[in-house]
Amino acid sequence: MRKWLDRFKKHPWLWLILVSFEAGFLAAAAEGSFMGDNYYSFDYDAFIVCTIVYAFFFLLPIFLTLIHGAALFSHPEDMGWKRFLIKCQRVTIVLGVVYSYLGWILSDITGADWDQVLYNTELHTPIWSGGRTTILVLTLLAAAGYVILSSLPLSRIPPLVIVFSMAAMYIGILLCLTWCVQITGKAESFALGLDDMMWVFCLFPVNCIMIALRTISVKIQEWNTLERKEGYSGNNIYLAGLDKFLRKAENWPIAAFILMLPLLGAAVGILVLFGQQPDALIKAWTETSDWMLSQKTAPPNLHRDMHYLCTVAAGGHERIVKPLRMGERHGHRVVVNRQLCVANAFEQILEERMPGVHRKVRYIYDTYGFPVAKMIRSPLAADVVYLLMKPMEWCFLAVIYACDTKPENRIALQYLPQTGRKKS
Repeated sequence: MRKWLDRFKKHPWLWLILVSFEAGFLAAAAEGSFMGDNYYSFDYDAFIVCTIVYAFFFLLPIFLTLIHGAALFSHPEDMGWKRFLIKCQRVTIVLGVVYSYLGWILSDITGADWDQVLYNTELHTPIWSGGRTTILVLTLLAAAGYVILSSLPLSRIPPLVIVFSMAAMYIGILLCLTWCVQITGKAESFALGLDDMMWVFCLFPVNCIMIALRTISVKIQEWNTLERKEGYSGNNIYLAGLDKFLRKAENWPIAAFILMLPLLGAAVGILVLFGQQPDALIKAWTETSDWMLSQKTAPPNLHRDMHYLCTVAAGGHERIVKPLRMGERHGHRVVVNRQLCVANAFEQILEERMPGVHRKVRYIYDTYGFPVAKMIRSPLAADVVYLLMKPMEWCFLAVIYACDTKPENRIALQYLPQTGRKKS
């Protein structure tokens, strides 16, 4: 075991990446075997992509989490290990921010408040928009406390500043714990189809908690090894007692806990002066729907067809996409605009006149159209797709007018209930 630790110590990052890739390879191979892939149907490109995704986006964060968990209970004296653990903290923070943002984009979680109507499996925001500024400022305050403690030598930091930095980090720990409770109250699926994956949004906060606890522990040990000068020499017994209390590093966590509430109160008071509500810190979690701490009931989600032109018609700005009426597709009500009707009428003609070509076109759409629809997550994106499809709409219209004696009748009949016509 010692031999392997020495090898890991020489090139820790290389070993960490290699182990992640090896574990990702095994996970991808196991998934392929469970899915019943055989030699002839095995998709090697998909296997490589799956290995990379597992290695970098799942296993590497998990291994970093295990390292931080182990570091909580070990305090190596070797400077090489100390530098490695500090670099692990920096890498974890950077990757945590990036991966959290990517996960947010790929999930069904939106930034909409509880009173807004959503579609399909979308989820409302877990943090109320009116309290996001408060949460952001307190998060930055906790980050500032971490930067002070982890970057500056203790010999250059007064004990009171150290305690306030710890108090700020305590606030960050409470925010992380609250986020984990909030987010795990809803175990819905990702837009990519990964079930019960909300725990990945807790991975970064859990790492932040372990990093904060280790930083505090390391600084307490570091303070006990310093050669300190004489303390307060004045006649004020209260200042003398405070100096004596703070010069014992074992008292810092208690002092930080006591100062956490005044620090939090001061921060909230300043935020109130800038327009935040006094109870925004509580409302940020309770003025929500779909989550553990939510106290609001959102309106039921509407069904939006994942045909990307249906998404455009329903999701774009009215003055751009020009919705005409409600229609019916696959038993669901959908918003219909002229572009959608023209495209569906063109497909009908293609199916009637050239069924072989229609099957190929349909296969291409089913392969690429649905992923495009999932990317249309804002009115602006729907507007852009609508404008990009305009030249194709004119081409479809030209074909319809060239092949049908009553083209406008065909267009007008699209998506009407019980017309007996094929819906694309």
